[in-house]
Amino acid sequence: MGPKRAYIDLYVLAPYVVLSLFSIIMVYSASGDYIHMQFDLSTTAYMWRQMAFVLVGFALCTVTFMLRIGVLRRPWFLGGGMVITIALLMYLLVKGRVNPSTAINGASSWIPVGPINIQPSEIGKLLIVLYLAHMLTRREVNLNPRSLIDSARVLRAPLGMVVVILILVFLQPDTGGAAILASIIIVMVFASGLRWQTGLGFLTVGGLLAGGGYYLLVNKFQGLLSSHYQGRRLLAVLHPFAMQKVEGKQLVNSMYAINHGGLFGVGLGNGTIKLGYLPEPYTDFILSVITEELGILGGIVVVGMIFFLVWRTMLVGIRAHSTYKALLMYGIATMLFIQTTFNVGGVLGVLPITGVTLPFVSYGGSSFMILSVAIGIVLNVSATERRDRAAGIGADGRLDVK
Repeated sequence: MGPKRAYIDLYVLAPYVVLSLFSIIMVYSASGDYIHMQFDLSTTAYMWRQMAFVLVGFALCTVTFMLRIGVLRRPWFLGGGMVITIALLMYLLVKGRVNPSTAINGASSWIPVGPINIQPSEIGKLLIVLYLAHMLTRREVNLNPRSLIDSARVLRAPLGMVVVILILVFLQPDTGGAAILASIIIVMVFASGLRWQTGLGFLTVGGLLAGGGYYLLVNKFQGLLSSHYQGRRLLAVLHPFAMQKVEGKQLVNSMYAINHGGLFGVGLGNGTIKLGYLPEPYTDFILSVITEELGILGGIVVVGMIFFLVWRTMLVGIRAHSTYKALLMYGIATMLFIQTTFNVGGVLGVLPITGVTLPFVSYGGSSFMILSVAIGIVLNVSATERRDRAAGIGADGRLDVK
């Protein structure tokens, strides 16, 4: 059959590598002048850090690709990972309540470890994908009950721990991270074999609750929203120019940057929005810098590559011979899709700003490394499936001798 690397999926590997290397260039462009003016750091400081994150990410991706996929299903790995993640999130929750001054942008989401900050919610995203893929596969034969109550009983155990993580992330408060986790859970449960009528019931109830809650917050409790940082971010989407000196500042300046860049941009390194007008332009709003310097077309190419990765990951899942591998792919694709949608939506002003980074491009270690592990899993599943098909091995693991 040949080594696994002979079957590596270049349609996954190439966009990942290009986006990763591009992130080094854009982090340098977006951060150089800003960190020199704000923190008196070398203009290349964050570029070197991002380069280190990329190298570590490549190493993690390679290791994950070489692993036997069954390792990710072992009880000690999944159980230990879930317990550690919950413990870290509880620590952050207590830390945020005891010492509110440690919060960054209104949320206590990071644990400083030496020169880097670890974000447990990023670990939680991928861990929930791995955990649900395993647990839902084990309950596959029971996931076709005829009532919502029976469905709730079947799903109670696999959803119990993930809901705990979801609640802890929401309480940080990290609404963007919580929304991504909720999306992953919904998609994976739907894709696991749940009857469509049951799934539609869950979705209808959830949609009505979410829509009703949003309506009440925006129309009846604006005073409550304006008293909280996350609430003011929601109001800033509805009234950006009225709040342009406070929470609307990022969104208004993002719009100016996109307008200034036009179709083709002002040239790499020539943007002005990063010169103190846009707070931390190398993280959540790096797409604004990209569109100003490389134009709307440049932004479309970057976002297009990420969505191409989403499509390819979904395709690997559709072609997979096992439910477990398919669910892994659907979960990872959802994670990438929702995170990208939230980031782009926040930059364009069509969604609330949630602090979600642009996958593979924004500055940051936790997000990039977790995404690199996720890409390693996609490459692993894709190569294994392609090798099995080349050898004529079917879904039951037996050689097809037709």
